[in-house]
Amino acid sequence: MKNGISTALDNYYNKQEVATKECLLALKSIILSLDNDILHTRKYQIPFFCFNEFNLGFLWVHKKKILIGFVEDKKVLSTSSKGRKKDNVWTMSINPLEDIPIDVIKFNLSELIKTYKAQENKI
Repeated sequence: MKNGISTALDNYYNKQEVATKECLLALKSIILSLDNDILHTRKYQIPFFCFNEFNLGFLWVHKKKILIGFVEDKKVLSTSSKGRKKDNVWTMSINPLEDIPIDVIKFNLSELIKTYKAQENKI
């Protein structure tokens, strides 16, 4: 909190049930621990994570389940596809009352970060 005023991101976490909030904060910590260049921000009214200028992932609560989204940014996708380029997104459902699949989450995000680092080296 800054000057006693909580941010919209803080509000997103704080409005959740206790187990969901704790799980979200654990996921946030796991994601941010992967690389110092990961930025925690708010997009589309939910917690969002970016790696440098690339979209990386998000956390979303839907019907008492947490969805962690993995985003392959459109900037690294092949330009051979027809039409407008869009981010490639896939999600994983997390039950806040069960163990978090930390290894799977870290693997997916680490692979995306490797792709983004390789793309940055091309530029």
